[in-house]
Amino acid sequence: MFWALFVVGHDCGHQSFSKSKKLNDLIGHFCHTLILVPYHGWRISHRTHHQNTGNIDTDESWYPVTESKYRIMPWYEKLFRFNVLLIAYPIYLFRRTPGKAGSHFLPSSPIFRPAEKWDVITSTVLCTIMIGLLAVLSFQFGALWLLKYYLGPYVVFVIWLDLVTFMHHTEPTIPWYRGQDWYFLKGALSTIDRDYGFINNIHHDIGTHVVHHMFLNMPHYNLLKATEAIKPILGNYYRKSNRSILSGFLHSCATCHFAPDTGGKVYHRSKESLS
Repeated sequence: MFWALFVVGHDCGHQSFSKSKKLNDLIGHFCHTLILVPYHGWRISHRTHHQNTGNIDTDESWYPVTESKYRIMPWYEKLFRFNVLLIAYPIYLFRRTPGKAGSHFLPSSPIFRPAEKWDVITSTVLCTIMIGLLAVLSFQFGALWLLKYYLGPYVVFVIWLDLVTFMHHTEPTIPWYRGQDWYFLKGALSTIDRDYGFINNIHHDIGTHVVHHMFLNMPHYNLLKATEAIKPILGNYYRKSNRSILSGFLHSCATCHFAPDTGGKVYHRSKESLS
C-alpha cells in the first residue's frame, strides 16, 4: 500500500495522473503526506533528476561520486552510501546526497527556487501534521500498534524505494556524461530496465524505467506498451538487465563505487581499481 501511494503521488508530480494541475497536487499531497514524503519538495528535486539524468555533475539521484570524492569520504558516508544504502531515503530527504547540501523540508534549500517557497512550506506543514496524527494514534492505541501498522510497513517501503532507484541507475555498463558530452536523450537512455518477476504488477511495472525517462508525463499504466514500442526503434541503445534483482544488486554493489574525475563519458569503477 505504501508503494502504491508513492507511485500515484509520483505520477501526480509528473502531472500524469490528471490533466488538472490542481487535482494532481491535491491527490499527490494526499498520497505522499500519508507516507511522510513532502510532495512538492520531492517533486521538485525529482524534476531536477529527470532534467539531468546521466549528468554526473548535475543529476540529483544515485549519481556516482568521483574518485577524488571517494578517497576523502569519511567512513560514515561510505557506510551509508555503499553498505546500508537501502535505508538512505529518509536521510536523502533531510540531507540530500554526499557533496550536495539541502533539505527537502526547508524552502531556503538550494534545491528550490524562491518562487517555490510556499509550495515547499505547504508540503512540510502537511508532513508535520501527519507526524502529529501518528503520535496521537500511538498514544491512543499504543506503540506496538504504530510499529505493526505504520513503522514496519514504512521501513519496507523505504528499502524497496532505495532498491528500485539504485537498481535503475547503478550498473557498470551504464555511461555517465559531463559537459558538452551530455544531452537529455543520452541521459534518458543512461538507465536500465529490470525484471522484478511476480512483483512487477504489484509495484506498477516500475521496472520499465527507460521509457519513463524518455516520456516524463506518461502514466505508469502505459509504460509496458510504450516499452515494447520503443525497443525496435532504440535497438542497442535500449538497456535491460537479464540478472535477477538479487544478483544485479550484489553485482552493482561490488562493482560501482566511483567514477573517474575526468572524461566526457565515464563508467562506474570499483574500489579495487584504486591504486
